[in-house]
Amino acid sequence: MSVTAPDGQVLRGNSTLVQYLNLVKLPHTLFALPFALLGVVAASFRVPVRWETVGLVVLAFSAARWAAVAFNMIADLEFDRHNPRNRGRVLPRGRLTPRQAWASLVAAALVFVAAAAAINPLCGLLSLPALAWVLAYSLSKRFTYWPHLWLGASLAIAPVGGYLAVTGRWSEPWWVLPAVALAVATWVAGFDIFHALPDEAFDRAHGLRSAVVRLGPAGALRLARLLHALTVVALVLFGSGAGFGAWYHAGVALAAVILWQEHRLVRPDDFSRLGPAFFAMNALMAGLVLAFALLDRLV
Repeated sequence: MSVTAPDGQVLRGNSTLVQYLNLVKLPHTLFALPFALLGVVAASFRVPVRWETVGLVVLAFSAARWAAVAFNMIADLEFDRHNPRNRGRVLPRGRLTPRQAWASLVAAALVFVAAAAAINPLCGLLSLPALAWVLAYSLSKRFTYWPHLWLGASLAIAPVGGYLAVTGRWSEPWWVLPAVALAVATWVAGFDIFHALPDEAFDRAHGLRSAVVRLGPAGALRLARLLHALTVVALVLFGSGAGFGAWYHAGVALAAVILWQEHRLVRPDDFSRLGPAFFAMNALMAGLVLAFALLDRLV
């Protein structure tokens, strides 16, 4: 049986630490961590931000993501052993055992709950339902054609959590946090559809569901375009309500250009440029929005 290279960005090395970091695809943290910090920046309009809080937000986000991805790898192990695109992952290759993955998941979950509780009582109260939601995503392809939306809603917790960590209360006006949650949810769901494109035949053969299985590649890409159009609109609404100005909206305009270019790279019959579209451009998009929000806040 041939083994393909691991999907996504991985770290080089054979140490146990590197295997754990590759288990959870550490470089993919670049996707959503900037949006958790965007919530922190937006909250700074209302309440002064302490560095301790920022550190706890990063720790809580990273731990929750670790637990969620570890569970995803455990839940999908039998599928990954047969999927040519995923055979190179850490668990199918035997670089770590399922028991080791479970141990890291439990440890990460405990760190997440502890970090959330250390931030403020509201974050501590919300940590367990948030954790349950992000873990449940890993089972969603078994029963819904829209797991991309579930993943998007999972990562949409990040900016909301960042804001609540600083303020300890809901946003004013009330729709600011729903707007940024919608932006992240639609952005993530759109690029996750890209990620599902090469797996259409495998998913159909093994009874797994996705928008690509339901709509076909062309229909799924049309849905991704609609989702990313909503992303831009929601980012504009969020910025206006949160108090950001011209610099932030310039960053959103650049993000829109990146998303447009991303859709130019991937066609229903050509996934050859999916790697750059999926990782580099989305990481750049998230980083730009955060960078311009920070610039806007500072000047």
